Amino acid sequence: MSSSPKLLAVDLDGTLLDAHGNPHPRDAEALRALVEQGTHVSIVTGRLYSGTRASVLSLGLSGPIGCVDGSHLVSAATHTTLMHHAIQGDHAQMLRAIFARTSPATFVFARDAIVYDETGDPFLGYVATWSSDVQKSTRIVEHAVWAEREGLTAVVAIGSAEQISTAASSIQEELRDIAQVAMFPIRRILGSWGLIVRAVGGNKGSALEWIAEHHGIPLSDTVCIGDWLNDVPMFEKAGRSFAMGQAPDEVKAAATDILHETSEDGGGVARVVEEVFGVRV
Repeated sequence: MSSSPKLLAVDLDGTLLDAHGNPHPRDAEALRALVEQGTHVSIVTGRLYSGTRASVLSLGLSGPIGCVDGSHLVSAATHTTLMHHAIQGDHAQMLRAIFARTSPATFVFARDAIVYDETGDPFLGYVATWSSDVQKSTRIVEHAVWAEREGLTAVVAIGSAEQISTAASSIQEELRDIAQVAMFPIRRILGSWGLIVRAVGGNKGSALEWIAEHHGIPLSDTVCIGDWLNDVPMFEKAGRSFAMGQAPDEVKAAATDILHETSEDGGGVARVVEEVFGVRV
């Protein structure tokens, strides 16, 4: 990495934000100071832009922001789409049919909102952190959102291990070249599994690459901070990467540096801003 890093990309949940979705004050202050000195700062998150916008405004950001793990890039200055990887048309209908027959609680991410039905009520506190616009419908698999002209940014499903495994296998078989799917145990909801499906072509690494190119910055001059498996593609692209203290071992193994600070108490972002960029708050 060069001696003059020029771009910092920060994850939100588990990194800048605490368990309640609030930014750690010292970390936010450090990022604002970095922006004021002219360094490019971006957010690269799993959230929709509607769930990211408050942080964008609070930090005074103006450049591209990576949302939904790199599936949606948005201008912080104009709040408009710069790039969108979406599942559309017949492929969206194939996805709808898979969730109709496997019957997990299903949350559809489209039009910068999340649409769900009553089967998702027990999990709403978990999923709603991704967006400030959450809309309840009568029956999600019959909702018109599956035919949305701009397509689906993502679909999240939560259920038993069997439901989620069956749905993931069907997606991989029927939409192999169209969709990417990841399944995972949900730490906050004992015994539940989740999956997220998005269009191929986007991840946090591709988002960082896009943002760096937009600013005319080589990837070797970029720094990123994250805490979870979806941050690994970003770690693999950045010149220097920092894993939060509570990150799983496989995430720490992918980073160039490991912070001892955790999202519970904060301070990890401020440490990076001070040690790497020389800005103290």
